[in-house]
Amino acid sequence: MKWVCIMALSLVSCSSIQPTAYQSETPKLALENYFNGKLEAHGMLTDRAGKVTRRFVVQLHGRWQGEDGVLEEDFVWSDGEKQRRIWKLKRVGEGRYEGRADDVEGVATGEVAGNAFRMKYVLRVPVGEGEKRKIYSIDVDDWMYLIDERVMLNRSVMSKFGFRVGEVTLSFTKRD
Repeated sequence: MKWVCIMALSLVSCSSIQPTAYQSETPKLALENYFNGKLEAHGMLTDRAGKVTRRFVVQLHGRWQGEDGVLEEDFVWSDGEKQRRIWKLKRVGEGRYEGRADDVEGVATGEVAGNAFRMKYVLRVPVGEGEKRKIYSIDVDDWMYLIDERVMLNRSVMSKFGFRVGEVTLSFTKRD
């Protein structure tokens, strides 16, 4: 029993990397600049074992007015499914953002430092079809890294009850 308590405490005390670890990295990311105009993204979804389960392409269009931004995302999945998500973003302080979308529970919180952006939120994910369809609330820890003025890489780890259930990897390319 003592061993279980020690392991539980060590897992709880583990700290994750914070965006400030990237403060000196360049090029500097400004969401209002990068997510303004047209972008395209290519990505894949992997299960908890690392197997690619789906691939997708996303057409994005972002626009900002002052502190408020809208990012429209149109997904086409490898199985033909189409999905649309519209993010409403708001800059709420120096390097801090909030976001809302129809399939996001509550408010997503994000922070930019250097070339990195981290956003955490709970995504409602539908699984199954018809009467067997269920909606699961999945925690998302979303990291984006600006590589150059046109390319940004994204890695999102998804978890449920603290256990990793999958990951999304994608590459954004700015078109404007």
